[in-house]
Amino acid sequence: MAEDNSIFVGGKPFMNYVTAVVMQFTTKNADEVLIKARGKFISRAVDVAEVAAKRFLDGQIEPKEIRVDSEEFQNKEGKQVRVSTIEIILGRK
Repeated sequence: MAEDNSIFVGGKPFMNYVTAVVMQFTTKNADEVLIKARGKFISRAVDVAEVAAKRFLDGQIEPKEIRVDSEEFQNKEGKQVRVSTIEIILGRK
């Protein structure tokens, strides 16, 4: 899968991400789109995948794979922090 088919979910308005997913499938004719999120944005990533698959592209795309993991990094205070991550791969049916 090409790296430009990745969408990183964060603090932008919800519909921006849904539109990005739909645009990848319609205008760029992508076969798969990868939705990534960390921490508190995981639930938003799941919602983006569901709305794109069940409202906008109903019957055309489906979740192919879901990966969960965690990353460890050092925060501003120098403390080691672990944060959960999710990757949702949507593909054409």
